[in-house]
Amino acid sequence: MKTVAMIGDLHTAFDPAARGYHAVYREQEVNHCPGCGRTHWLIGRMSAECAFCSTALPLAEASMRSYNGPAMIRHRNAETRAWAA
Repeated sequence: MKTVAMIGDLHTAFDPAARGYHAVYREQEVNHCPGCGRTHWLIGRMSAECAFCSTALPLAEASMRSYNGPAMIRHRNAETRAWAA
């Protein structure tokens, strides 16, 4: 009988160089679709989608952002305190 190795049994270290080609959409460059070769894209917040064949690529700039903490939004009049009576 054939046994299947589980992920925990493999004990291999993570090696990003071994994962191969990783296509991303780069802003300010001509991006050819890996599916059809065309250059018309629909850009979203986290990904870009080819307008012809619907191949989706992650945005390179979105994966480089750092989300260390929550966004702090302050009102322009935050220094004055208003107390309700």
